[in-house]
Amino acid sequence: GQTVKRIMVNYHVQKVKRECIVWSIAFLSSGTVVTSDSFGRVQFWDWERGTLQESHTVSSSAVLSLAVSEKEDSIIVGTSTGATYQFQLLPVKIGSMEKRWVRTKPFQHHTHDVRAVAHSSTALISGGLDAQLVIRPLMEKMQKKGYDAALRKFTFPHRRLVSCARKARLLLFQFSQHLELWRLGSTEETGKDGQVLPLCQMPEHLLQLKSKGPEHIYCSCISPCGSWVAYCTASRFHLYRVRYKDSSISIKKVPKVPKLLLPAYQLQFSANSDSLFVASARGSVHILQLLEPKGCRHLHTLQPPSGSSEAVYLLASSADGHWLAAVGGDWTIHIYNLKCVKHHCTVPMYNCAVTALAINPITNNLVIAYSDQQLFEFSIPDKQYTSWSRTVQNCGLHKVWLERDSPITHITFNPKNPSHILLHDIYMFCVLDKSLPLPDNSALLMNQSTLKQLPETARQRQLHAFKICKKFQPLLFADLLDENCLVMVERPIMDFKTQLPLPIQQKKFGT
Repeated sequence: GQTVKRIMVNYHVQKVKRECIVWSIAFLSSGTVVTSDSFGRVQFWDWERGTLQESHTVSSSAVLSLAVSEKEDSIIVGTSTGATYQFQLLPVKIGSMEKRWVRTKPFQHHTHDVRAVAHSSTALISGGLDAQLVIRPLMEKMQKKGYDAALRKFTFPHRRLVSCARKARLLLFQFSQHLELWRLGSTEETGKDGQVLPLCQMPEHLLQLKSKGPEHIYCSCISPCGSWVAYCTASRFHLYRVRYKDSSISIKKVPKVPKLLLPAYQLQFSANSDSLFVASARGSVHILQLLEPKGCRHLHTLQPPSGSSEAVYLLASSADGHWLAAVGGDWTIHIYNLKCVKHHCTVPMYNCAVTALAINPITNNLVIAYSDQQLFEFSIPDKQYTSWSRTVQNCGLHKVWLERDSPITHITFNPKNPSHILLHDIYMFCVLDKSLPLPDNSALLMNQSTLKQLPETARQRQLHAFKICKKFQPLLFADLLDENCLVMVERPIMDFKTQLPLPIQQKKFGT
């Protein structure tokens, strides 16, 4: 219980008027201790002697975070000015055994404090107070240009924070400590593309549901009929019955909900609103039966045959109530037969994470989007990939599509046309028409607004399966309300950037 060694990091600084705070520490296998502090220094100490080996002042403000590579030959640090720096252990001379830490690469991808950094074998990863996660690939570690070699910036969560009650035309918005329920407006006018139509009924804020306690809301959902709202925190599951009468609305909490193994990472109601699927953190899926007027009971728990305890993070149910697809943290997709309440099959394993999946209401084909931008279509009744999916894999998707840095976050279908797949990420909404040929790499994967400006003959030459719209950005949610109505939710970046604390002001030359 005694102190073995004490190192005073500000001992060498003369006339220090402010306290020096050590924000991060790393211990190397060589016996070197690396520290980053509020004086903007990265320092290397000899552990046995407690002496300073090297000191690098990288910033005029604090160095907040630090991470070391697995081989301990590279370090990344993050500062309060939004900059990240890489240090590498390099020989003093060519062929020399003596090595020194050298600051090699500066990056300025953030506007605020870089609070967290990580160092993978091929990339530097940083997370800032500006709500941005940046993955910067180390190009000398890359063999070829591709998805992994692209600079990726993630500003928005990939988890869905908006759910829609199609039949009732309601939207449920999830915040960290509360939920908001809105009724969509409507118009009786028609117009040309790009016109803003006058509303005959304005959007209406119906209620705000606050979560008690300090825990954040993990997931939430509203039933298609709009009569049930459910949400889950780390330790509690809540279910509410919502009633609408003329212009008034009443909400009552379901008193005795089944005790589930929490937390749950995904909630989804069945298409007919009589069941709720709860994705467990233990690998199973609970089925709750919703009872009138305001009750529910636990029906079944679906277990994967492999016995995996990885958390289930995505669910997709079929419109006919026959099938349920569930994706776990091990990236395995299990399909369950809800009529027999048993495991039906497992989709062949793919070596990337699933970002979105949905079941076609007409064909019961499961469409899957992976993090490397690949798309697959799996026939649930036949337990195999469809012929269209095999064609996609044989021909390959367009290189521009594969090099996108934002994953598909939602998939839905056009009930009028089963060959149409609607999907979107943060920056793009796309209608994928399976009846049209796939574009090859020589074709231009153009935005629809650009395509409209071309003459008819040129437009026909560019005809292919991908219809892309980049008008709505950043796009948090998109779904069909009915055959003729599509609802989209944007979240402008400046909305939350204006709420962030001011970054450290730096004097720029000439200002």
